[in-house]
Amino acid sequence: MIAITGATGQLGQLAVAALQKIVPASQIVAIVRNPAKADALAQQGVVVRQADYGDEAALTRALEGVEKLLLISSSEVGQRTAQHRNVINAAKAAGVSFIAYTSLLHADTSPLGLAAEHIETEKLLAASGIPYALLRNGWYSENYLASAPPALEHGVFIGAAGDGKIASATREDYAAAAAKVVSEDGHAGKVYELAGDQAWTLSELAAELSAQSGKNVVYQNLSEADYAAALRGVGLPDAFASLLANSDTGASKGGLFDDSHTLSKLIGRPTTPIAASIKAIL
Repeated sequence: MIAITGATGQLGQLAVAALQKIVPASQIVAIVRNPAKADALAQQGVVVRQADYGDEAALTRALEGVEKLLLISSSEVGQRTAQHRNVINAAKAAGVSFIAYTSLLHADTSPLGLAAEHIETEKLLAASGIPYALLRNGWYSENYLASAPPALEHGVFIGAAGDGKIASATREDYAAAAAKVVSEDGHAGKVYELAGDQAWTLSELAAELSAQSGKNVVYQNLSEADYAAALRGVGLPDAFASLLANSDTGASKGGLFDDSHTLSKLIGRPTTPIAASIKAIL
């Protein structure tokens, strides 16, 4: 059986769907915090088990009989290392034979503050003795497109990435890669640097928004501090605003760029272009 943590999350749901194209639903274990949110998965024949990243005992029970695990990184930045340690300990106790972990693009050299907990988790995996693969995911296109509606309304797309190239792909692209790696043999020991085929700058994103919408949108580059302040100003929590601003600064230093085309090679098709993602939201 193949288990997926965070199976009702944004990436988790897509990973379950991608996996269902490869293996029977009855061979998939969706590990979720709130089973009520997984009713649709249960109706599809997926095995739903309740466990929280913070509860090692529950995780161990949830992983009973599981051979392979897709460990989708926790969304709780600042608590990730401890939570991932719980999952890895539980996997070891349950006899899981392979873990695929969603890390961060070039985590070992990344300028993004987000990288620290991913590096710590990678070390925990190495020390666990369980065969594993690292899915070092680049940025999701959706991360930036969430800002498209206000940009279209005000004619300005703000950020702090300068001319940094962002090789994004959709969550669906990354989910397809995760499903492939966790369902096949031969991926243990591999480190996959995953990113979109086509890189773009925030100026180019603004230009594409303008072209497709017919509204003039320009990119305004801010300092990291000013961008964080702007994000707080629209209601984002302080820590999250700081994290996003730091990630943009990291992008300006090349932290979200990769041109290896590893992702498209892995999934056997081109990644979704940013223009297609913009068209979909418009």
